[in-house]
Amino acid sequence: MAGFECTDKLNAFGNRVDFLTLTGHLALLEQDYKNLAPFHIRTVREGIRWSQVEKAPYQYDWSAVGAMLKRGRALGIQQVWDLCHFGYPDDLTPLHPMFARRFAAMCRAFVQYYRFHFPEGPLVVTPINEVSFISWLGGDVRGTSPYCTRQGWEVKYGLMRAYIEGIAGMREIDPDIRILTTEPLVNIVAPRGCTPEQQAEAQLAHEHQFQAVDMLCGHVCPELGGRPEYLDILGLNYYYSNQWEIGTHTQLSWVNEHQDERWQPLRSLLQMAYDRYQKPIALTETSHPGIDRPHWIRFVAEECAAALQAGIPLWGICLYPIIDRPDWDHLSPWHRSGLWDAEDEPGELPERVLYQPYADALLDAQQMMEDAILTGSEKGIPRPNSTMSEGNRRFRKLRQVFKRV
Repeated sequence: MAGFECTDKLNAFGNRVDFLTLTGHLALLEQDYKNLAPFHIRTVREGIRWSQVEKAPYQYDWSAVGAMLKRGRALGIQQVWDLCHFGYPDDLTPLHPMFARRFAAMCRAFVQYYRFHFPEGPLVVTPINEVSFISWLGGDVRGTSPYCTRQGWEVKYGLMRAYIEGIAGMREIDPDIRILTTEPLVNIVAPRGCTPEQQAEAQLAHEHQFQAVDMLCGHVCPELGGRPEYLDILGLNYYYSNQWEIGTHTQLSWVNEHQDERWQPLRSLLQMAYDRYQKPIALTETSHPGIDRPHWIRFVAEECAAALQAGIPLWGICLYPIIDRPDWDHLSPWHRSGLWDAEDEPGELPERVLYQPYADALLDAQQMMEDAILTGSEKGIPRPNSTMSEGNRRFRKLRQVFKRV
């Protein structure tokens, strides 16, 4: 899968950033989609940009979304939609008493618009991207709206209220809509030689990565109305910086993972998540900046191949971002983290420049995954469409949501 950076958030300085226009993706949509063809990528993550769609309460402008839908359909691209990717309308924050109602209304309006134009076929939606991260960024460290400290839980609660009400509203219109979460997958560890208190603190922080999905499923805060059936596909975002030491925030290096016993292989983290929810998994974001891009994607492929061979129903890996992007707060320099670098020229659309070492590594990674699937089939390892259990029968039905590459 390919992920196009689509945040429309207010950054740390209170400025609205719009990455669909900043990266040139809206203007170069057809080119960006056609560029995926040599890599046989036909499923993409996109965002509607709530702040741009709803400029006034309950009044929606779907013109940009409609143009994206039209081009995607014409080019045979399946679009998986983020309805809120860190950005809210100017008059709302997750702490606003009308936030959930407004979000649910917008969700219903989106599904009505989509189904009016495309009444058939699967629709996969992420209501709110990375609730765990954005509640920390906006609720604890004042990195975005509502610019709070020590209110991360309150922000998370408000976001999940909206998330759940949004799903309920969408399924009133389309009962078959499929929900894909996109929460960070992390490993938080205690310092070496830690006290029992530090160990307990690390374990609690590690456990909190599951709060948002537990709320979605109704396991936590059932008063919000969460249900297990509101989770169809467990989307997990995993980057090179997703394992760290509590307190010092020292990252555990993925390059030297064998030198630190606290490091957890990605395959183990995927197994942990699957054991917890028993849902099919998609790695919904992964990338590395700079010259380590090819090494990272081979590393991820090795881990995901091992997960497949262990019987985990892993349905896809999303390169995110597929087109390079800058930082939200400081719009230069760009990260050099995409399959294509974006050469930014003042007054011109960013030019796409394929990073060939990454492209070569991606083809290797794809072959590695194909071999893992074939080997797993030969060994009789259950595939996601197995009929071994009721859960796997549901996997078989949901598997049709994603196109086979």
